[in-house]
Amino acid sequence: VTSPCKILKCNSEFWAATTGSHHLAAEEAPEFCTALRAYAHCTRRTARTCRGDLAYHSAVHGIDDLMVQHNCSKDGPTSQPRLRTLPPGDSQERSDSPEICHYEKSFHKHSAAPNYTHCGLFGDPHLRTFTDTFQTCKVQGAWPLIDNNYLNVQVTNTPVLPGSSATATSKLTIIFKSFQECVDQKVYQAEMDELPAAFVDGSKNGGDKHGANSLKITEKVSGQHIEIQAKYIGTTIVVRQVGRYLTFAVRMPEEVVNAVEDRDSQGLYLCLRGCPLNQQIDFQAIRSAQATEGRARRKGPSLPAPPEAFTYETATAKCREKLPVEDLYFQSCVFDLLTTGDVNFMLAAYYAFEDVKMLHSNKDKLHLYERTRVLTPGNTAPTGTHPTLWVALLCLCWLCLL
Repeated sequence: VTSPCKILKCNSEFWAATTGSHHLAAEEAPEFCTALRAYAHCTRRTARTCRGDLAYHSAVHGIDDLMVQHNCSKDGPTSQPRLRTLPPGDSQERSDSPEICHYEKSFHKHSAAPNYTHCGLFGDPHLRTFTDTFQTCKVQGAWPLIDNNYLNVQVTNTPVLPGSSATATSKLTIIFKSFQECVDQKVYQAEMDELPAAFVDGSKNGGDKHGANSLKITEKVSGQHIEIQAKYIGTTIVVRQVGRYLTFAVRMPEEVVNAVEDRDSQGLYLCLRGCPLNQQIDFQAIRSAQATEGRARRKGPSLPAPPEAFTYETATAKCREKLPVEDLYFQSCVFDLLTTGDVNFMLAAYYAFEDVKMLHSNKDKLHLYERTRVLTPGNTAPTGTHPTLWVALLCLCWLCLL
């Protein structure tokens, strides 16, 4: 499944035509206006299919602002101007940043180091929240993953198989909001088979502001792995394409996680509150059925039988190759192989755990072993607890009674 929204194509064409154009002399301004009109025309052509796309709406507003700034007429030629190259001294070359654009230096100069949290989304999809809750969800369509004063992340999940409730992430949109003298608003968007190493405007940092390099994109593996460092909010984001689908992982200070003007709206984004109850799947119960029946069965009307490429035994053996510890990442791997028959879901679980090892601040909490089924008010499940800890607690209670 591919998105009919072609806003990424419009963005890249505009950037290719105008790279470095903010350095144009006054007599070259009509050339920039021509590119803007072509950009606007491109967005209008894809407007119907992009109605719910955050990057599309950001581009439309950006075009209007640029039209006003450069005194461009909406009527006129729309042919593409010649390709330009970045001139020496462009903002993307800057290495200096004001102190306000370094989170640990500015926000915590006279206090303890910040407490960092982690959220990840991968596979069918499996969600690890900022509170170390682990859930498996349906969440088909577009859902907010993060939404605070500094950052907005939205994912779109599509069915892995026609008619199935098994979904995976096919599109990811990240909006970094403008922040003081550090960064301009920047939008990053990835889709299946398209993992750019730049923001939608073609830049790789925070724009023209003095602290632009406090926001940077680095390509780790071409078309497969990018990392975004947002030093001004102490945040690291990792996006991967594994097989046909995307994975997401973030390391973020608690102060930034909880920075929202409307506390009630916090319940809307998945990384903080988890998936809604009606979107959660108890994959451990299904996994038990898989172990005895040899194939996955999901609750719901008229669902097709999953692929028979893996049996429970072969899926377990395959997952053990990359995930030797039988924690929830291992169990998710087995579940996904049985549900989809796609070995790339094993790699998605493996890389998700690798990202946890890199991003999670508490190395004692890397492995999660049991998804707690009793949900607390606010739709947040308590952190999974290792079975041996329950045994220890029961023994302690028994000694107290004696």
